[in-house]
Amino acid sequence: MNKPNQTIDTHSVMFITPRPEVVMVEGKGSWLTDNNGKRYLDFLQGWAVNCLGHGNSGMINALNTQAKKLINPSPAFYNEPMIGLSNLLTENSCFDKVFFANSGAEANEGAIKLARKWGQLNKSGAFEIITFDHSFHGRTLATMSASGKPGWDTMFAPQVAGFPKADLNDLESVKKLVTDQTVAVMLEPVQGEGGVIPATKKFMRELRKFTKKNNILLIADEVQAGCGRTGSLFAYQQYGIEPDIMTLGKGIGGGVPLAALLATDVVACFVPGDQGGTYNGNPLMTAVGISVIEQLLAPGFLESVKAKGELLKTALLKLAAEFNLEGERGEGLLRALMLGKDIGGKLVELARDRSPAGLLINSPRPNLLRFMPALNVSDDEIRQMCGMLRELLKEVT
Repeated sequence: MNKPNQTIDTHSVMFITPRPEVVMVEGKGSWLTDNNGKRYLDFLQGWAVNCLGHGNSGMINALNTQAKKLINPSPAFYNEPMIGLSNLLTENSCFDKVFFANSGAEANEGAIKLARKWGQLNKSGAFEIITFDHSFHGRTLATMSASGKPGWDTMFAPQVAGFPKADLNDLESVKKLVTDQTVAVMLEPVQGEGGVIPATKKFMRELRKFTKKNNILLIADEVQAGCGRTGSLFAYQQYGIEPDIMTLGKGIGGGVPLAALLATDVVACFVPGDQGGTYNGNPLMTAVGISVIEQLLAPGFLESVKAKGELLKTALLKLAAEFNLEGERGEGLLRALMLGKDIGGKLVELARDRSPAGLLINSPRPNLLRFMPALNVSDDEIRQMCGMLRELLKEVT
């Protein structure tokens, strides 16, 4: 550990984003500690990655136990945790097959490939996948092209073709884009990077009915909204529908690099050579995934996520009323406070720099804050966060 206030030499780390001059060295539950000993209440949790907080004992035990047995036999062989996690996911979802990956972007890339392969076999080579404005599906060239994030269409141009954009919660905008080349519709049940915008139940149900009628696949990108984040194990379960393909990332590994592509039997059409990856399904990561999913499925856990989500919602609404803000939205413990003015970035900086304890929050849009705490965050920590935020809002507004 560095000595307090020691100068940090970071020249060898490639610059991709501004970072504060601190090094995070330790975490426990909802708290991070930096190299100067300062603690931070973490309502980022790695962008909804650490669904069980920092230093979860079940995950640590799974890592230690598996590391002593087998880390990576290569994806050319089955391994026990790979099979165990596949079974756990399919037994608790509408899907039959699982392919493991290392990141949400990789899982989404696999979903795009699988849909296109299915289109080659079943729809005369149809390849277009309708996605949505303000969506976020990853940072590979294909998933950036699928995303509706402003400015991404020119960042690494030319884009990968085949991703027309509709408007979330507007079925007519989807219908207008359908052609004989349409193979799938891909969406996030809650657009996280887009500003925590949930799909409505009416829209999701009508979309599923429309895609089934027209022999179009439905792909649920649950990289951020899945694995308990919205109060059910998978977000699609709250809509009373069953997608053809689902992707998971972030929370499924609880902090380790793990993601998954799930599909029904009739859609899982990959053949040898179509899909692979050096580390996909390795036992070290999938052993952790088993621990995560088992903890999420423990009696009462998901009900507690819903209750904590309601507590956070109520507290944010009180702040919105007190400071004349626009309101809040979200599902479960993926929520946003709509500020009505472009002060999000300022609040993030003030929150991080406050003393004696800092607060870690996120502003994906200048006019709102996003909250992604650990799913086992305590009620007191939710109240503490809102108390910190109240102080900051008084200072800024």
